[in-house]
Amino acid sequence: MAQNENEDRVIDHDFEFEQHHVNNHEQQQQKGTRLLKEEEASVEKVFKHLLVPTWQNQLTLRAFVVSFFLSVLFSFIVMKLNLTTGIIPSLNVSAGLLGFFFVKTWTKFLEKSDMLKQPFTRQENTVIQTCVVASSGIAFSGGFGSYLFGMSKHVADQSLDHSDFKNPNLGWIIAFLFVVSFLGLFSVVPLRKIMIIDFKLTYPSGTATAHLINSFHTPQGAKLAKKQVKLLGRFFSLSFLWGFFQWFYTASEGCGFQSFPSLGLKAFDNKFYFDFSALYIGVGMICPYIINISVLVGGILSWGVMWPLIKTREGHWYKDNLGDTNLQGIQGYRVFIAIAMILGDGLYNFVKVLTHTLLGLYNQIRNKQKASALPIADQDSTSSPEAELSYDDQRRKQLFLKDQIPRWFAIGGYVAIASISTATLPHIFPQLKWYYIIVIYLIAPTLAFCNAYGCGLTDWSLVSTYGKLAIFTIGAWAGASHGGVLASLAACGVMMNIVSTASDLMQDFKTGYLTLASPRSMFVSQIIGTAMGCVISPCVFWIFYKAFPDLGTHKSQYPAPNAIVFRNMAILGVQGFSSLPNNCLLLCYIFFGAAILINLIKDLVGKVGRFIPLPMAMAIPFYLGPYFAIDMCVGSLILFVWEKVDKTKADAFAPAVASGLICGDGIWTLPLSMLALFGVKPPICMKFLSRATNNRVDTFLAKN
Repeated sequence: MAQNENEDRVIDHDFEFEQHHVNNHEQQQQKGTRLLKEEEASVEKVFKHLLVPTWQNQLTLRAFVVSFFLSVLFSFIVMKLNLTTGIIPSLNVSAGLLGFFFVKTWTKFLEKSDMLKQPFTRQENTVIQTCVVASSGIAFSGGFGSYLFGMSKHVADQSLDHSDFKNPNLGWIIAFLFVVSFLGLFSVVPLRKIMIIDFKLTYPSGTATAHLINSFHTPQGAKLAKKQVKLLGRFFSLSFLWGFFQWFYTASEGCGFQSFPSLGLKAFDNKFYFDFSALYIGVGMICPYIINISVLVGGILSWGVMWPLIKTREGHWYKDNLGDTNLQGIQGYRVFIAIAMILGDGLYNFVKVLTHTLLGLYNQIRNKQKASALPIADQDSTSSPEAELSYDDQRRKQLFLKDQIPRWFAIGGYVAIASISTATLPHIFPQLKWYYIIVIYLIAPTLAFCNAYGCGLTDWSLVSTYGKLAIFTIGAWAGASHGGVLASLAACGVMMNIVSTASDLMQDFKTGYLTLASPRSMFVSQIIGTAMGCVISPCVFWIFYKAFPDLGTHKSQYPAPNAIVFRNMAILGVQGFSSLPNNCLLLCYIFFGAAILINLIKDLVGKVGRFIPLPMAMAIPFYLGPYFAIDMCVGSLILFVWEKVDKTKADAFAPAVASGLICGDGIWTLPLSMLALFGVKPPICMKFLSRATNNRVDTFLAKN
């Protein structure tokens, strides 16, 4: 009996051993299959034969020379977009492509002359990309089309409060940007390992940019990039020359192709027309279809339905003959209903992203705790997290952790810059007290982390929402009697700069992680780019400010819609709702609630939700009109037809075509500004009149 039991045990043991051996064999097979697939899909194995330069060698003089010129180009583009509609698409593809093209051309020339000392690497390409995006980003976060220009007398005269203003001046703008733009960089540096390696946040824009740069530096990618640059150059030239051609017909207000009543004169009076803008056709090709459709739907709802109906209440809801730009009249409804929608959308997405952030953070910490639990005795050692990493991830992690940025340096840098800023800002804005600034700097790192984390999860940066949060809190704290309007706008600027640069830096760290660029070179490039932007962006704005005297007015070609919106938000935060026209507050409540409801429905209905318009995009034409939405939808239509005819070519070349259209029109602004500054007027006025008006003009001219 005992012998039988022993035999059974031996059989059981043999079976267990054999089963364990089979399982191990299967695991090894699965692992081998996985490694084979990784071998085929591996990016880093393509570059295995290339040495990764040290972080100092990634920061080359030619990289920063190219970055400077591209920063000027993109600052003009972002500034023009900022001062026209405020819709700014991602320009990362253009920056990466042009950076690759210019340095590749440079190195080829030196190679032929036997003067090339260092080859062009993807790490250097990443440095250029980071520097350009950091520099041109200041054109947005610097507030030239929003809070900063909203402080001016020009915008104050169009708002409900005319008393509190500070006119732009190149000196104080540059000083302001230098003391607030670097804090965000130091606030999130200690978290780079947690965000990129531990939490494995995707940062979709940073990841897409890295894949683009990696592809440029493969033989096939280099050939494609050459074709893309050639196409970009053609459409750049076409767009630039089209802008020059249009200029000849704009001798006075209301002249030229920009005032072409393509849909009829009645539609033109309600801002429905195609204005032949190459810039916004390009923007429409880059922006998702739903953004362009949302803007058009918002334009139809407001200028096609609501404003004509509210105008019928003139004399009842608001006084007669107040004019089209008075905030006590029809303009008040346009501006404040748009603000209500923007705030409703912003509040919903703030809560949504914050909830995602906190849940994601909780899950990451919980999973980390599970992973750090004691291993089971018979657990296969090969299944450890380190062993599960692919070759690419192991290589990237090794190099990402190699060049550390000391924590004391980041914390010390933040404290030092915050101290300088706290001492300096009250001299620039006396209304912004030192204790307001300290409170902002104590809260800002937390908000910067939330935005950077949320951006890593969703690719959605809520920079403007955090700025509006500062407007209402500081405005209410300061009050009207202590310059609350200017104090809240300045506080908005401080907050937006910190939060924006923090999320941008983390995106760049992700790009650097995927291209093996050192975190130190990324950080230095971001600092240099930010410093460039603190000088370039104010100078570009100054050209616009001096060249176009009607800048920021409703009928200008540069109406700066966000400036009036941000200023009136500050006034509401300080003074409340007492000065709004009749029934305006009720309509604001309705549209605020509608914005939240639309977003909620979008998220609840699943895939169908992608066809529901976005309230934030719908709100933009409420103030401006839908003319630019028609341009953007033309861009969408071109892309849609191209994708139907040849999707492969459309995917490869549409971003290059769009970038060419945007860059050509954007850079045309520089000579246009120079012509305006030197008083050179166009020779022809092309104007469109109704038949009756034309007959009256002919009769008048015949008599004289």
